[in-house]
This record gives sequence, structure tokens and C-alpha cells, in this order.
Amino acid sequence: MENVTSNHATLCPSARPEMQDSKVFGIISGTVDEPRLAYLKQPLPVTEEVMASSGSVRPTEVFRTAAPCAEKKCQHFDGANCRLAMEIVDKLPGVVEQLPPCSIRTNCRWWKQEGKAACMRCPQVITDNYSPSEVVKQVGKSLVVSK
Repeated sequence: MENVTSNHATLCPSARPEMQDSKVFGIISGTVDEPRLAYLKQPLPVTEEVMASSGSVRPTEVFRTAAPCAEKKCQHFDGANCRLAMEIVDKLPGVVEQLPPCSIRTNCRWWKQEGKAACMRCPQVITDNYSPSEVVKQVGKSLVVSK
């Protein structure tokens, strides 16, 4: 698979589409109760046309995007690791038995940090999930940063 960025930046697989240099690497499929990521063979740059193609729903309900990891600027980064990746591996069950055909894996922060365990859970991660399971809610709650 081809790398998403030419500078080989470490990528966040749960980035917001409005982040600089973001790319769509998957489309949400499955059901409301069991959403699953369908991986694109090649990531697509986030453009106005791509975002408009989500129709009447938010792009983050339809697409998963990756962008260079914001590290210290991100609430999930603890200075060395992505806490979101750790929580996903710790609390979510695996949903696939083989590594998904992911076009960003080479540069993915979750892959670099948590390895295969993160990839086996990644297909169920939805950036804006309005019907999360109780386990997904727990992962989200444990990551709330108090001010």
C-alpha cells in the first residue's frame, strides 16, 4: 500500500476531516448497531467535493480520516503515547480475525504503538458515533480531560 503522506508523518487514524493534510481512508458501512469500516485501496485527500458527498449527514458519520498526529496538541496524547489507542485496545473487543487491508498502516500511530491489537479493533471505531455501545461510551468517558 502507498503511504498517505510524502513526509512519512505518523498519522492519527481518528483525525477530524478539517485537520491539515487529512485523507479519507475508509467509509463507514455495516449497521447502526454494528458499524464497520470499509477500507479504501488508496486514501483520498479531503476536499470540499469529498465532504459534500456525505449528503445530509456529517462527513465523520460516513468517512474515517487520517491526518498527521497532533501529539501534544491532542487531548489523547500523554506526551509519549495515544491514550485513545490504549483504551481501544484495553476495552473494545476485536471485530476481525485478520489484519484489515489498511492503506495507512505503515504510518499509523495506533499500529506503531499498539500493533495488531489496534488493527483488530479499528473497523468498529466511528469518529462521530451517535449510537455507541456501552463499551464505546466507557472508552469515551475514560478519556475525558478535566479542565
